[in-house]
Amino acid sequence: MTSLRRPDAPTEGDHVTGLIERVTFHSEESGFAVLRVKVRGRREPVTVVGTVPQVAAGEWLDARGRWVVDPQHGQQLRAETMRTSAPTSAEGIARYLASGAVRGIGPALAERLVEAFGGDVFRVIEAEPARLLEVEGIGPVRRRRIEEAWREQRAVRDIMVFLHSHGVSTSRAFRIFKTYGEAAIEAVQHDPYRLARDIRGIGFLTADRIAERLGVDRHSELRARAGVEHVLLELTDDGHCAFPREALVERAAGMLEIPAPIVTAALNHELAAGRLVSRPAPAGGSLVYLAALDAAEQTVADTLAALARGPHPLPPVDAAKAAGWVERRLGLVLAAEQRRAVEQATRAKVLVITGGPGVGKTTIVRAIVEVFAAKGLRVVLCAPTGRAAKRLSEASGRPASTIHRLLEVDPANGRFKHDADRPVAGDLVVVDESSMIDLPLAAALVRALPRHAALVLVGDVDQLPPVGPGTVLADVIAAGTVPTVRLVEVFRQAAASRIVTNAHRINRGDAPVFPAGKGEVTPGDDFFFVAAEEPARAVELLVKLVRTSIPSRFGLDPIRDIQVLTPMQRGELGARNLNLALQAALNPTGPAVERFGLTYRRGDRVMQIANDYEKDVFNGDIGRIVRIDEQEREVVVDYDDREVAYAFDELDELLPAWAVTVHKAQGSEYPAVVVPVHTQHYVLLQRNLLYTAITRGKRLVVLVGTRRALAIAVRRVQVRERVTTLAERLRAAFAADVRREDEPRGLPLAAEPPSRYRT
Repeated sequence: MTSLRRPDAPTEGDHVTGLIERVTFHSEESGFAVLRVKVRGRREPVTVVGTVPQVAAGEWLDARGRWVVDPQHGQQLRAETMRTSAPTSAEGIARYLASGAVRGIGPALAERLVEAFGGDVFRVIEAEPARLLEVEGIGPVRRRRIEEAWREQRAVRDIMVFLHSHGVSTSRAFRIFKTYGEAAIEAVQHDPYRLARDIRGIGFLTADRIAERLGVDRHSELRARAGVEHVLLELTDDGHCAFPREALVERAAGMLEIPAPIVTAALNHELAAGRLVSRPAPAGGSLVYLAALDAAEQTVADTLAALARGPHPLPPVDAAKAAGWVERRLGLVLAAEQRRAVEQATRAKVLVITGGPGVGKTTIVRAIVEVFAAKGLRVVLCAPTGRAAKRLSEASGRPASTIHRLLEVDPANGRFKHDADRPVAGDLVVVDESSMIDLPLAAALVRALPRHAALVLVGDVDQLPPVGPGTVLADVIAAGTVPTVRLVEVFRQAAASRIVTNAHRINRGDAPVFPAGKGEVTPGDDFFFVAAEEPARAVELLVKLVRTSIPSRFGLDPIRDIQVLTPMQRGELGARNLNLALQAALNPTGPAVERFGLTYRRGDRVMQIANDYEKDVFNGDIGRIVRIDEQEREVVVDYDDREVAYAFDELDELLPAWAVTVHKAQGSEYPAVVVPVHTQHYVLLQRNLLYTAITRGKRLVVLVGTRRALAIAVRRVQVRERVTTLAERLRAAFAADVRREDEPRGLPLAAEPPSRYRT
């Protein structure tokens, strides 16, 4: 079935053929395998080690190499070439099917299939699948699933062989098949660089290696065009919506190691084709955009301007009386800032409300919602993440959803069902945690708003910018075209929390204040610092805090209630290593599966890291693994409101979430957070990152690390500026004459096209 060398290629050395009895180890990344093989003339299976794209027990192996004696594992054949082929004996076929090679067939069903069809099983599945119904336990649904799984594993195997033959790992073969179908190899041969655009986990360098092996010249325009787009996509990962033309050419030429004139020609080609767009830069020169991001900026600017000009959905009301009425209705007294926000909401079609923790943003949202609802208007509440939407619903007493679910993604094409032609039904749309919204999502949201509706954006502009490109909330505020209420007064009840007061101290550049004592975490306060000079000691203390100290002293569940937040993925105190340590401490045993270099175990907390419209789960959603089904080859994750199944080959969509980066925690709130603050994270020690981390904690925040690192984080405000021209476009759009009602509102945008921001 798989081969790393043509069958007729000359080989030297020792030769082994036989039935693969057991796959002791196989790496999908490198293809390295350790196999136990039944060889004629030997009583015990022999060990063969080598590289093969895909392998399963029951297959027939043909290997050539050298016999060696390993000091630890004994005699083994170190194979230089390995070929596997479909088993032909009943024993081999049964073992192969029982190994899980074909999803949906386990050991019991494998035996029944061999009993029914003998050595003809594969031909029956391939050519006469209707006969599968003759086997007990197979109905129409299962028959269809076995057919699909057989076709899928055959196609994926071919892709694996193709990738391996071109010197790359095979772990993404399944996702390549899912993206391109059975025409995958032809598609990649035609344009290998599309892999970097379309497949998560495959970068430009991998695609470039394949292109080189396929004969693409290093100085070709195809490579230069792909390189320019790759550099722009990398810059969007850093939050930029565009980049200066000269700097873009310089970066691309350096990355590709080709002369700048070739890159300039490629850039001009992409501009002429409309895939890239050039605009004058506010400070001079020109900026280059991916076409979709250029359209998104203009869509947000034009639509907000058009929205703000129209008549307010509320009938004429006395704003001061409305504020007084809502106070009586909710049984509270609004502060002056809060009253001003409520009054503004009765007059302004588009309004921004911003401020830190404890300043009463939630109270204002409740008050505004009550005023609109009292007039019989439809209120829509949404937020970027599921956790933020749930919190908004609990605070307001009304249903709230994620923005993606509000706009309704069509799984067939990844586009939103609601747009300018099919707007959402609502008179007031309130968007919480607006600082998290990146430019593409903001464009999709505003396009789907009915022209008569009012829009209220609520968020903390001092938190980290969105993970995706743009700084929409900050740009809207900076443009000065939309009324903005900035709340600064911390209310008495919130001021009793050291979490709230320290968040505001840090935001002002002042050091946080900790309870007196020896740094022990004890009930009676909610904000602590635990000193640990060495990273290894910090890991040890952090695990102890999560596993025993906090649960025993505060009555919190270590699995459900405590979240570790860290500035970065790498390093001893990065998310990757902390997840290994926390998994070993909190969930060390049980059914597990290894994929993509990670172990996924039943009971693990995991995070979705990409939008998956078919599964209706989105980047940042956190759940727990509740089941691992070896026969169906899938992992089932509970996301509170429903269970979602992932094929083993789809597990690159999930990361362990015992520890997550602060960026990934935006919009979420946890009963307790533990945050390593150490000079090991020197590059990312920033005030807004620390501020964002501690404001995720509701009842308890514990910092673990060094005072020096904490001081650096509080002082440093060297936030990297993102290249965005939304503020300038907003000013221009608001200054323009009123547009005709039938004027198009920007270009249609995909929810998240497979090639991200490419049109």
